[in-house]
Amino acid sequence: MVGKHVRMLEDHLGVRLINRTTRRQSLTDTGRCFYERCKTVLMEVEAAESCAAESQAAPRGRLRVNAPVTFGAHCLAPVLPEYLRAYPEVSVDLSLNDRIVDVIEEGYDAVVRVGVLTDSTLIARPLAPYRLVACAAPSYLAKHGAPSSPADLGNHECLGFVHWAPRGSWEFKDANGAKRIVNVAGRLTTNNGQALRAAALAGFGIILQPNALVADDLEAGRLVRVLLDCGPPSRPMHILFAPDERPGPKLRSFVDFMVKRFG
Repeated sequence: MVGKHVRMLEDHLGVRLINRTTRRQSLTDTGRCFYERCKTVLMEVEAAESCAAESQAAPRGRLRVNAPVTFGAHCLAPVLPEYLRAYPEVSVDLSLNDRIVDVIEEGYDAVVRVGVLTDSTLIARPLAPYRLVACAAPSYLAKHGAPSSPADLGNHECLGFVHWAPRGSWEFKDANGAKRIVNVAGRLTTNNGQALRAAALAGFGIILQPNALVADDLEAGRLVRVLLDCGPPSRPMHILFAPDERPGPKLRSFVDFMVKRFG
């Protein structure tokens, strides 16, 4: 049977690999070269399989992550050391901006998005809704009064965040949990939550921003929450990544960490 396989291989290659006599067999020069090359190939295959097995056992490598500025700076960055300590062979390249990035084109392993998702080929794992707070400085409220209902916001200076969709409207929930969307307007709109916070602290208007951004100001009294009778507005939040039948341990470990920490 072995001899038959060798002859089939010789027919396939079109060369003689073994010299045959009635008493003995020996490799031809071509056969010896072919044998040595095959040994090298098999060793490389074995090394590749070992590498793949190791990668399944221990997450390692560089992980590129994108997240919204406020969430990334105030929520994600403080807990990333926990993940990095758990996986010492992983490094994280964290990019923060509020625009919608292209996961595949821009080479990200995972992105965090706040807001309603559009149709996408990406895989999305839900995280806990992103809680928002409507608040203003005491000086603004002393001069203009506090809104008693979401409808009153139409008479106030509402500082706009360009990445909220749809623009020019804020969403709340009443005491019964019913959704209420109100139109708002203001003379200042920006793409940065920190800039809105600074304008609010200066007494210029009311902002609707993540609780994580203004929590310290609320506790210190520099900002005051308004519309206390309305449920805290929130927006859906997800972690997204490109589809893969077998996501590597690096990505899988990070997604699991995010769902556990923010799910």
